[in-house]
Amino acid sequence: MKLGDKIKLLRLQNELTQEELADRCELTKGYISQLENDLTSPSIATLIDILSALGTNLKDFFNEAPEEKIVFKDADFIEKISETGVTNWLVPNAQKNEMEPMLVELNPNSETIEDVPHEGEEFGYVISGEIVIKYGTKKYVCKKGESFYFKSDKPHYILNKKDKVARVLWVSTPPTF
Repeated sequence: MKLGDKIKLLRLQNELTQEELADRCELTKGYISQLENDLTSPSIATLIDILSALGTNLKDFFNEAPEEKIVFKDADFIEKISETGVTNWLVPNAQKNEMEPMLVELNPNSETIEDVPHEGEEFGYVISGEIVIKYGTKKYVCKKGESFYFKSDKPHYILNKKDKVARVLWVSTPPTF
């Protein structure tokens, strides 16, 4: 991206007019316009003043690190189909993050593989259907519109004992899959 384009983008993000930015930097509106259209180049001191007025600095302004992806669409999901159902990992490469969200569709009369005790926590929200959570030696029923939360320090898995698919938004931390 060109210098002028980056300055204009920052100015617009800060909801400033060219005149307002110029006033803050003791420059003219015409100079800001020329700068944004790459018709002139600022001195380092002028660029520092402009960036300061825009709430940034030279280091951050010239940092070319790619922007972190925030929104993920169907095409980004990683899907695994098995006999027991479908699992969609909703954030690609989530194993590098602190939590891993999944959409689990558990077929009728099926269960997930038992997960061994590990460090972390699990959260789930039942979107449709009904599941049974097997946690240690206990079982808990969780229906549509209900959620579950537990530490992952005991063997655990979920079962669908009903005749229709159960859909669960499941988040584990740290990622274990």
